Amino acid sequence: MNDKLKHIIYGACLACALSSCSDYLDILPMNEVVLENYWTEKSDVISVVNSCYESLESSDCLTRMGVWGELRSDNLRLGSNVPNEINEILKENLLPSNPMCSWARFYEAINRCNTVCHYAPEVQAIDPNYTLEEMKANIAEASAIRALCYFYLIRTFRDVPYTTQPSIDDAQTYVIPATPFNDVLDSLIIDLEKVKGDAVRRYYTDDSPNAYQNSSKITRWAIYALLADLYLWKGDWDNCIKYCDLVIDFKRQQYEEMLEREGNVNNIALFGNIPMILEKPVGSTVCGNAYNEIFGTGNSFESIFELYFRTNQSQQNTWVSTYYTNNNNTMGRLSAPDFLCKDVAQGNNAVFKKTDGRVYEASELDNSRYAITKYVRRSVSFSNQNITKESDLNLTSTRRAGGDANWIFYRLSDMLLIKAEAEIQKGEAGYPTAFMLINTVNKRANDITSATRSDTLKMADYTSSKASMEELLLEERQREFMFEGKRWFDLVRIARRDGNNTRLVSLASRKYIENVNAIKIKLADPNIIYFPYAKNELKVNPLLVQNPAFGNEEDNELTK
Repeated sequence: MNDKLKHIIYGACLACALSSCSDYLDILPMNEVVLENYWTEKSDVISVVNSCYESLESSDCLTRMGVWGELRSDNLRLGSNVPNEINEILKENLLPSNPMCSWARFYEAINRCNTVCHYAPEVQAIDPNYTLEEMKANIAEASAIRALCYFYLIRTFRDVPYTTQPSIDDAQTYVIPATPFNDVLDSLIIDLEKVKGDAVRRYYTDDSPNAYQNSSKITRWAIYALLADLYLWKGDWDNCIKYCDLVIDFKRQQYEEMLEREGNVNNIALFGNIPMILEKPVGSTVCGNAYNEIFGTGNSFESIFELYFRTNQSQQNTWVSTYYTNNNNTMGRLSAPDFLCKDVAQGNNAVFKKTDGRVYEASELDNSRYAITKYVRRSVSFSNQNITKESDLNLTSTRRAGGDANWIFYRLSDMLLIKAEAEIQKGEAGYPTAFMLINTVNKRANDITSATRSDTLKMADYTSSKASMEELLLEERQREFMFEGKRWFDLVRIARRDGNNTRLVSLASRKYIENVNAIKIKLADPNIIYFPYAKNELKVNPLLVQNPAFGNEEDNELTK
């Protein structure tokens, strides 16, 4: 069988096995004969590894990453022509019949990863061109993508069916009960700890035209970042800090290599001992450089792992191109609440200082609402000196014509703020380090360097109590990561740690204008911060037990 035909047959079988059913647990296995004929050489493994990334890039996965991680938070409200399933979630009228409760595409990605981990050793045993080192690196890639998918699932649904076995045998059954959140979390950590040392460090040198792959594919540093996040959710502060430090140290190494290679770097500088992309490069009079590199061009110096999209790529970032913008007009299906964006330039906003470029880069006023422009803009430039009103910014920007914006999972700011959170939880001795890390992120955003202006944050205002430090951390995470699919998960993590929803309710309800008290009462239920299992999942898997917050609403349908 020639290579092209093998790939066509396997691709067709994979699509059938992974796309024809509404639920992973109802997926039919691929024909055993086709599988035996397919898994014979290195290129077969690499092809399926690539398909694991393609699963994450699918519209279904991207949309759910945004909906699950951001929509219910205080960052998003309705925009223009919002679909009913989105509007119902925005109103906290979330039912098991809502299409956004479907997890099928994530389990499709998981099954592809499971298949790689199962067959790669068999291929390595028969293909002399497929080395043991390459095989281990491919398994590390697939294991990390699988862990990322499960991480999304448990943060969204809490307890989920967990398996690392692929659907390849007619005798197998995948009607399995949900595994508790903490057990899945522990399994993900154990799995990644086993493979972390097998992952590729860099695919290309940093000065190569293909260096973008160092952050658009799984590397050892991407696994370290994911492990840091997993340990944060577990409450293992020391291991969380250890993995953050490994990534931060690597970024210092990259910066030193860049200095040695280029002699001088005008767009990156040390904030303390941490290299960050400057908002205003040396010699420039305008800000916007950090946004342009991180979100405009993508695969920046600060990137650790992000999905890579190209203008001529058939698969596009539909979350950004549909929900953040609408046919290249300003307002997409979602917008930002006023309290986040209003009157910043006048100095009357409680979230952002007037010098903080992140709010101007990520949003713009469109009639009476604030449209989301993070990822949407390809470039932006503005002045943050002597600002008293919006016009003082002299802001100019260019916008994307389509959905070629990368989607970032982890970047250097994540490591700084994840470590800061762990330091705060360790106790008072960690407050100065935590403040320094938070302030590093804040200083870059406010263009605070030795040549510009003084700090906007003062350590003495926060380090007197754990509550103040936690509030500062949450505020900075909101400013830094708004619209990046992280805010609701942040609130869920805090609620789990608190053992109640008090802070979550207080923060998440800020965006509401109508029915505020009713929404607060609903959000106080500790179970309701998770999504319900979809009605279809309950039908095909009788071992699933519905989230009790939604148990009486299983038969309800969305109003069409």
